Amino acid sequence: MSDIKRVFSKGKAFIPFITVADPDIETSKEIIRAMAEEGASLIELGIPFSDPMAEGPVIQEANQRGLMTGVSSDDVFEMVQSLRAEGIDVPLAIMTYANVVFSYGTEAFLSRMEKAGFCALILPDVPYEEKDEFSFVAESHGIALISLIAPTSDERIRMIAADATGFIYCVSSLGVTGVRKSFSSNIGRMIDSVRSVRPDIPVAIGFGISDEESAKAMASLSDGVIIGSAIVRIIAEYGKDSPDHVRSFVRRIIKAIRSEIYF
Repeated sequence: MSDIKRVFSKGKAFIPFITVADPDIETSKEIIRAMAEEGASLIELGIPFSDPMAEGPVIQEANQRGLMTGVSSDDVFEMVQSLRAEGIDVPLAIMTYANVVFSYGTEAFLSRMEKAGFCALILPDVPYEEKDEFSFVAESHGIALISLIAPTSDERIRMIAADATGFIYCVSSLGVTGVRKSFSSNIGRMIDSVRSVRPDIPVAIGFGISDEESAKAMASLSDGVIIGSAIVRIIAEYGKDSPDHVRSFVRRIIKAIRSEIYF
């Protein structure tokens, strides 16, 4: 079974996100271990970047804290290889920006991802029309380039879904990442549009999910939920003491979304 299929093989998937090196590499490793032990389905790792355009203030600040440590893409790859050597086998994805990949060299970046044991790459600033610059190289290294859909026309959603790989990242509402109190009323219709052309591909909802209630509600519509800002906020508050707090949060979310009872 491939890593991506494994993500969605045990009920509703929980996909947490952290920015690597916030507050430092060793704490990031502890957080990844804790999330893996609690049953995270896939973990998204953000490489600190100076202009994270898709991110709200919480993750922007995490990027700045990460950059202050001097972390590089190579440091992220080496950290993951170290975790793999310890036996941590949770599926992993990188969420970053096109310039990070371009500056490293697309072929070299995807090759390092494969060697480190990643299974997916998410580039929120790459539109559908430009994805071929990355998708063919990613495929050659066994990496799924994850497509994002947002509240937009059914025709465009169906076009994106038609040749998507891995799973589809459904953006809950327009704008940047961050905790929200309300979500687009079109989420169900967006997912229906995907499934009308690709009933075989899982859909996970992200952007704004922050607690058990919102996670449970979004899980009822999809195959899984993605949470970033709420976890990054915990890390910002507790710093090097955050792994246990993140562990507790992950445990609560997984319990909520895998309950048989939805709203």
